[in-house]
Amino acid sequence: MREDIRDIENIQSLSMVEILADILPQKVGSLLSINAMREDLSVSHKAIAHRVDILERFYYHFRIHPFVASRIRSLKKEPKLYLWDWSEINRNESARLENMVAAHLLKLCHFLYDVHGYRTNLYFLRDRDGREVDFLVTEQNMPWFAVEVKSESRDVSKNLLYFGKRLKIPYLYQVVESVGVDMRRGSVRIVSVDKFLASLI
Repeated sequence: MREDIRDIENIQSLSMVEILADILPQKVGSLLSINAMREDLSVSHKAIAHRVDILERFYYHFRIHPFVASRIRSLKKEPKLYLWDWSEINRNESARLENMVAAHLLKLCHFLYDVHGYRTNLYFLRDRDGREVDFLVTEQNMPWFAVEVKSESRDVSKNLLYFGKRLKIPYLYQVVESVGVDMRRGSVRIVSVDKFLASLI
């Protein structure tokens, strides 16, 4: 904070950046509302947005936006936030697991574009009725595979099935923390997080 950002960015005070770095780990996996943080910190929307952008440029966090499609009445709203270093999430095991999967999926998208030229992107799914799936990877803006992260549950996510049918997603995964899991339930493959991540690249 006091070396890299201070030397490169034109910020008179780093205190708000440091406060945000303390707050953002608690926002992992949730919709990132700049307005809500503005009200909590009693500062302008512009000031918060600028400092959040700075932290993103310095690879503190990244944002994933909702996939927009008329077939699912999707929302054009706030992104979800994740940290590049998920070890900073020390109070919520499920959020840390989701963050770890998010980082690996984003790295996969970058790898496929940088090495092979595939235009892959990472989104999440959410509609106006509140149904949500953690991640959707697209290729040429077409759904490729969706991933729902669960700590333990092996019951197939109804939201994953719903979006899979509505968007005709070719591959559906439910990733669980338990070791040694790899089974199919209809169109959904339920698989351990270690096996899933090992298969990405």
